[in-house]
Amino acid sequence: MPDPKSPKRRSSLWKIQGDLDLRSRRILWALSFGVPLLLWAMISYVPWIWHPLVEVRDPGDVSWFTPGLRVEKDGFERANALELARGQKPATGVPANPVFLPAPHQVAVAMVTSFTTAPRLKEERWLHEEMWHSIQIIFWGFFLSSLVGVPLGILCGAIPAVTRLSEPFIEFFRYLPAPAFGALCVAVLGIDDAPKIAIIFIGTFFQQVLVIANTVRRVEPSLVEAAQTLGAKPGQLLWRVILPASIADIYTDQRVLLGWAWTYLIVAELIGTSSGITYFINLQAKYRQYDNVMAAILLIGVVGLGGDLVFAWIGRRLFPWRKDAKPGFFRRRKTAALAAAAEEVFA
Repeated sequence: MPDPKSPKRRSSLWKIQGDLDLRSRRILWALSFGVPLLLWAMISYVPWIWHPLVEVRDPGDVSWFTPGLRVEKDGFERANALELARGQKPATGVPANPVFLPAPHQVAVAMVTSFTTAPRLKEERWLHEEMWHSIQIIFWGFFLSSLVGVPLGILCGAIPAVTRLSEPFIEFFRYLPAPAFGALCVAVLGIDDAPKIAIIFIGTFFQQVLVIANTVRRVEPSLVEAAQTLGAKPGQLLWRVILPASIADIYTDQRVLLGWAWTYLIVAELIGTSSGITYFINLQAKYRQYDNVMAAILLIGVVGLGGDLVFAWIGRRLFPWRKDAKPGFFRRRKTAALAAAAEEVFA
């Protein structure tokens, strides 16, 4: 039994760089979403927290009131005082928030109706169609930037000459805001999707090169020195030492950088012809359907987070040497290779 006089053991929950058990991880994961949702619900449903307006239920004899109209509390009280002074029927209402802050249940309903209710005009597209269009913009922009940025980043991190040749310009260019090139992209590439893809490319490529180069530089020097001692040539060092040692971290970098691509999406889709999820958001804002606006914004987060979780799941199976790896094809191949090597040694 533990000594009651001994100091109380500190929970691993607050241990610096400590590991959390599965139950704690799940609880904290749920709280990370539950707390913001609770705050949103409190602001929406608890009148005394923040309800600066009054939603008119019965306009009474106030001529300019209509059912559902939201007015300032002072204006509502002045209008009622004036009607009472005239001996007329005052209006009745309930505390309300501005129309641009819909309640959680309204957004949940809008999320469903956006997929089930046809657009107002024939030329408008469904929410899922606009979302799919935006996903394609993200894919091509990030794919093209990765096609060039990942190899260049690896070379910058591994070869000092490439670093000195390319990084000074990249360091300069990454401070230039990608949206500033919007007019130039439209002039060169037209008004369709090409300039949007170009903005995603510009916004992620230069950051990508620097982040990946920094990851490659963190490869354990002893691995490189051991390979050089064994007579490895530069090409062998790059392909058989540096790349295998850094590929898992590069994959993680790509997951983070993909999130940056999403942050450039809204600006990119404002260039040229209006399209994608940005067009849907702006159109619903014009209709003052802010529940649809919030639903579209949350859908971006759901798609982005869902994609990241899928890539994380794939990464745990692609890289069996990582601490968080899961059993899979590559781990089985590695285990089989080690077993074969052991049989050869001890045969």
